[in-house]
Amino acid sequence: MVTTPKRRAVISYENMSEELAAAFAEKYPKGFNDYFPDLMKYDKPDGTSFYAVTVEIPDAIYLVKIKVKTDDAEDIERWLDGEDADDSDGGSDDSESLPDDNISQYSNGDDDPADGD
Repeated sequence: MVTTPKRRAVISYENMSEELAAAFAEKYPKGFNDYFPDLMKYDKPDGTSFYAVTVEIPDAIYLVKIKVKTDDAEDIERWLDGEDADDSDGGSDDSESLPDDNISQYSNGDDDPADGD
């Protein structure tokens, strides 16, 4: 008996067919937490890369591209050197304070919204 090899293809997460989306949901029912360990980086010939997980359906094996935001090496170097990327917007010089160190700024003064003023 001769078996035909399964078709192999790359597809973006946004463009999956219903059948592939169902197989993806079955394999990774919890979403990101499930597929993160399987996420692999693939390099393209033009020097760029993408991240994908493998999903198999009866007639094909797909690499499903997942959009992943990664840190830029230059941003990391600037951060390690103590240079803040947000300094260019005229922010304060107080690099020791956190942007949300005063949580009272988020309060509208009504501690119990269920009061029904």
